[in-house]
Amino acid sequence: MVEQARSSHRLAGVSSMVGTTIEWYDFFIYGAAAALIFNKLFFPNLDPLTGVLAAFATYAVGFIGRPLGGIVFGHFGDKVGRKSMLMLTLILMGIPTILIGLLPTYETIGYWATVCLVILRFVQGMAMGGEWGGAVLMAVEHAPEGKKGFWGSLPQASAGAGLMLASIALALVSLLPESALFSWGWRLPFLASIVLLGVGWYIRVKVPESPDFEKVKQQTETIKVPALRVFKNHPKELITIIVARAAENAWFYIASTFALAYATTQLNIARQEVLFAIVCGAALSIVVTPLCGHLSDKVGQRRLFLCGLCILALYCYPFFIMLNSANPYLIWLAFFLAVGVVFPIMYAPESMLFARQFPAEIRYSGISISVQFAGVLGGGLAPLIATKLLSLNQGQPTWVIIYIVTMAIIAIICTLYMKSDRYYQQHISKLTAEVESPPLKS
Repeated sequence: MVEQARSSHRLAGVSSMVGTTIEWYDFFIYGAAAALIFNKLFFPNLDPLTGVLAAFATYAVGFIGRPLGGIVFGHFGDKVGRKSMLMLTLILMGIPTILIGLLPTYETIGYWATVCLVILRFVQGMAMGGEWGGAVLMAVEHAPEGKKGFWGSLPQASAGAGLMLASIALALVSLLPESALFSWGWRLPFLASIVLLGVGWYIRVKVPESPDFEKVKQQTETIKVPALRVFKNHPKELITIIVARAAENAWFYIASTFALAYATTQLNIARQEVLFAIVCGAALSIVVTPLCGHLSDKVGQRRLFLCGLCILALYCYPFFIMLNSANPYLIWLAFFLAVGVVFPIMYAPESMLFARQFPAEIRYSGISISVQFAGVLGGGLAPLIATKLLSLNQGQPTWVIIYIVTMAIIAIICTLYMKSDRYYQQHISKLTAEVESPPLKS
């Protein structure tokens, strides 16, 4: 029985990482294409900066769909189960990605191409909104006490793996002649999702249901609408997670999408060089994220998350200084540290930190809703806001730096209001004592 539990939590952790890597690939390949290609294919009548802004607007639609996905899939994840929702979100992410690869461009069907692109991106966003909560809960809820931070960080490491795969795919097709790239080459990374979808399904179907959810099913009380319980009984948890996570999310998409467009369009740096730097940073994050997850089990998830936010506030200015230096080595180092070090310190402890803010019976809804609303404020709007701030300041990133640092400071304040690491440990100790020494009945 013990050996089966060990095998179960390993399988849940690894499958969550592999499956989520595939879904992040689908999500990120759109972001990279929006920064480099879609402005010319779907908005050819706009000037370069406005075209990038329009492409990022369709990119942001995916983040608008994520809260809705968090509510819908969170509801059924708390009512039906974590596993079934993970299988469904995998399909709803993969199929739109494949269809984007088959989509006619503006040159063929005019603005209908943009309409179809927006619809497919919205479906992607809904799927991603429901997927993250289920993946991290399967990893955290299967994991043993004292190691939940590490196992919960594995699906977090998948963000770096998905970004690396997406960047490599786009970098490879970028080696094609420009005429081939913009006629058919850009479609290949999207169509590759056919293979990834099959791999993800094969791996996830083997994972048993979450033990915490199995316990919830045995309870006599059933919650009809978990999302309503979240909004009614846990508003503080919702607000603190949304604002705190928005800063981390904004940083990731500023570094991986906005800065990619900024470096190639404003600084005239070759896109292959920038993509290579992002790939290196993403590869490093795959290693650093589990290490930070392990560290969070030692020092506490909230402490590590606070440390990451402080590093973000301090690193933002040097990041843009290195980019503006036009030195290839400093540019590489800027992206390498941004994606591979600064981001994982914040991202790794989030699974366990956010999951423990809500009880098991509404946990899927709680973390999905809060994290996905944070995605709208951070990831969805950040590239748009940063691009607009850049244009208002004659292409200088000063206002972008102020924007990110302000978000980091506000996030630090919100994190201080979350349940502390000591509170969680005391809660677990109390539950353990009650199980080992149940109260005597009179």
